[in-house]
Amino acid sequence: MGQRGFTLAEVLVAMAVVGLLMSGTVSVLASGLQSHGMGAARVELQQGVRVALERISRELREAGYDPTGAGLAAVTVAEPARVVFLRDLNGNGVIDPTRERVTFLVRADGILRRDAGGGAQPMLNGVRRFALTYRDRDHAPTTDPARVTLVRVELEAGAAGVRVLMETEVALRNVSSWGRVVPPVPAPLW
Repeated sequence: MGQRGFTLAEVLVAMAVVGLLMSGTVSVLASGLQSHGMGAARVELQQGVRVALERISRELREAGYDPTGAGLAAVTVAEPARVVFLRDLNGNGVIDPTRERVTFLVRADGILRRDAGGGAQPMLNGVRRFALTYRDRDHAPTTDPARVTLVRVELEAGAAGVRVLMETEVALRNVSSWGRVVPPVPAPLW
């Protein structure tokens, strides 16, 4: 009775076919992992940009808050890549430079920073563009801080081949449409 086996040629052909199938499978898996990594990086970047814009918007809406009517300016610096504004959060009529004077800016390192007197704290890495546009009561562009009633913020960030651009417009709540700080309305006494 003869034993039947595989010839060397058959084994080599089988190994070549299995090798081709494995290399195809590995390349599909690697592509899937790369796509997942890019998607995760994009989601993380989008969340970072969204959180930064929400914080900037929320704090800009507080600009000019002056419950004592001390006459403080809402915006003190209105530059294309930097904004400085005041708000009297504790209502004592005096601006505390460690909390009530806020600056948002991007330095050469590409990091969006918020400075409220304790040093410029990082908010977002990988910022490619931080553009601020200011408008007055007539919606005309202005760079005069005393006339600012609306701020448009554009924020673009990117890392590892992923870019995200978001923008928002913020109307300053404590500034009238005439560009003046609105005095607080006293609460009814009843």
